[in-house]
Amino acid sequence: MRTLSAALSLLLALSPAGFAAEAVKNPDTFVYATIGDPDSLDPAWSYDSASHAIIDNVYEYLLTFSGGGVKVKDLKPMLSTSVPSRANGGISADGLTYRFPIRKGVKFHDGAPLTPEDARYSVLRFMLFDRDGGPSSLLLEPILAVTGTRKDGKTILGLGEAAMKAVTVDGDALVVKLAKPFAPFLTILATYGSIVEKKWCAEHGQWNGELSTWEKFNNPKLADSIPNTLANGTGAFRLERFERTTKQVVLERFGGYWRAPAKLKTVVIKVVDEFATRKLMLQAGDADSIYGPQMYFPQLQNLPGVEVLDKQQTLDVSPILFFSFHINAVGNQNVGSGKLDGEGIPPDFFSDKDVRKGFAYSVDTDAYVRDIQRGKGRTASSFLPPGMLGYRGGKGKYHFDAKLAAEHFKKAWAGKAWDKGFKVSIVYNTGSAPAQAICQMLKKNVEALNPKFHVDVRVLQWSTYLEQSQQNKLPMFTAAWAADYPDPHNFAFPMLHSAGYYPGKQGFKNKEMDALIEKAVRTLDEGERAKLYARLHELWDDEVPNILIAEDYRYRAQRSWVKGYALNPIFPDSPYNSYYYDIYKAPK
Repeated sequence: MRTLSAALSLLLALSPAGFAAEAVKNPDTFVYATIGDPDSLDPAWSYDSASHAIIDNVYEYLLTFSGGGVKVKDLKPMLSTSVPSRANGGISADGLTYRFPIRKGVKFHDGAPLTPEDARYSVLRFMLFDRDGGPSSLLLEPILAVTGTRKDGKTILGLGEAAMKAVTVDGDALVVKLAKPFAPFLTILATYGSIVEKKWCAEHGQWNGELSTWEKFNNPKLADSIPNTLANGTGAFRLERFERTTKQVVLERFGGYWRAPAKLKTVVIKVVDEFATRKLMLQAGDADSIYGPQMYFPQLQNLPGVEVLDKQQTLDVSPILFFSFHINAVGNQNVGSGKLDGEGIPPDFFSDKDVRKGFAYSVDTDAYVRDIQRGKGRTASSFLPPGMLGYRGGKGKYHFDAKLAAEHFKKAWAGKAWDKGFKVSIVYNTGSAPAQAICQMLKKNVEALNPKFHVDVRVLQWSTYLEQSQQNKLPMFTAAWAADYPDPHNFAFPMLHSAGYYPGKQGFKNKEMDALIEKAVRTLDEGERAKLYARLHELWDDEVPNILIAEDYRYRAQRSWVKGYALNPIFPDSPYNSYYYDIYKAPK
């Protein structure tokens, strides 16, 4: 019995419970290592996940999603004290007027109280700001039935007055009247239209909220928006500092937060381009979570002290290859000679459909799924994510076929593309290993078709990449689209509508596609909507404005001491980045 007792004591001593719990490194601080530097922390400017993930921790919305849900039934109040519905009187009988009672006792980070006028100003500023390629259409479309504030380079007559009448204050409530029924309106307000302080914005060089001055602040340059060194939200964290040279953002817990204070004191979001460095940071506990694409999963799954949460399904379409139809050739090294002479391409090179199809048949999507995604996922067949209304399953039209690729290139530009050859650049952002793999794959396959074909692979820092894409200087570029709100319109519009985010950069327009997209979002019958998206898929196949590569799951790699994380499919940069209010650190 003594021997057994001694052995049992030794076994218990050597068991995990017998060891002292692993010490939590920097228990009040969370460090996330990623690859994308924020473009802008101004809620009216930001339209990229790197920026928006920070904004979502500093600013707040009228509504939010609960429990990882993505439907209207999953909405809960945030800065509004209720979710409008017909049952509670928050939505009018005709479905056009929405009432949001504004929460009392909420303070901005500068100490000023939140007012209904701040909420009104925030919605109006978001719409009327309307910078090129920005997110303003998300609220312009449902509220004013327009996708932009300008036509032929001039602001639309009477639009400011219409906006002021549509967004008003009634007592303690914000009241918004829509131009037409818009099915996903409430879900947009859970992800865009951050509430800012009117007085603070005006004091920092922004619009003062007056009708007479809005045009002066319409379509500003980035330098004229709220600088990244300043932020003033109502969120659980405030901006402590933005370090452009070190590519680091530091958030601090806000002591005056209207709910219970956040458990973490400090959050550091740091750009680290090299995966090997990010991995070492995670391994040493110097980072609590990191960005890691699927190809690096095996390197992380068995690290001591690291937890890998696999099969994290988010609402996104990634990766995507885009073509620019009208390239800005001024001072642009990406077009070479600017002519179809074997040393470059003309600015309208990709306006020829056969060029686009030639490239489409040169992408080996099967190899990408097999080698880069490690077999997790499938080749893409739809511009909508799996499970969403209108999603098209099955095998996509385009796949690697050297013979078909050559046939289309021989037709392009009446045979001149094949005879003369071309030299073109394809661009991806720093740190994106999957995008780099796609670019190298495309280069190899296209150049193998004809010795006169040359594809240069270029890499740019994220903020520079965004700037050049906005200036229409990227002939071909890799990107992705994560949902702003959970509805098929938020994929169809930004990816395929002429006024959408990517077509605006590409110079792409198809009138029938525009009409289908506009009709679908106003159609409340799901069966009819699905038919419209089915036709849109057919047109997309024919036009090839972009190439979708694959569908996949993501994963989250974090230290085992990280607690409180739950997947939010709609959160920007999810599951890598997160909403930090719920996060804390404790021994395993």
